[in-house]
Amino acid sequence: MRLSLAAIVAAFCMLGVAHGQEAIPESLTGAKGDPARGRAIVASRQVGLCLLCHSGPFPEERFQGNLAPDLAGAGKRWSEGQLRLRVADSGRINPVTIMPAYHRTEGLRRVAPAWRGKPILSAEQIEDVVAFLLTLKD
Repeated sequence: MRLSLAAIVAAFCMLGVAHGQEAIPESLTGAKGDPARGRAIVASRQVGLCLLCHSGPFPEERFQGNLAPDLAGAGKRWSEGQLRLRVADSGRINPVTIMPAYHRTEGLRRVAPAWRGKPILSAEQIEDVVAFLLTLKD
């Protein structure tokens, strides 16, 4: 299916992501996250599951993904607010992304009953992941 540029712009505007608003500038908790806890979440095969799709600077982790961007250099490519939006609700940037909305609970489809109305990651965990990703400058 091909979308026209006008349709893409309209879709982004309907999602509240207009030019210059492709970020969540403020912390979800009002505090900075902990990079060490964020690294543990990203590398976890039970919590974040990030390495199912992403690869990154985790030499100890086998079987890293190749479906999504490498996390190396994430802190150089994106601002804190841009990273926060990508982790919390990447669908606001790309409506057809395969990345889960880690902190959105509304408007989702095909959610298991046990997860309905619950975010995958808490606000504190989102901030921890963002703090860690900001350290990835290379």
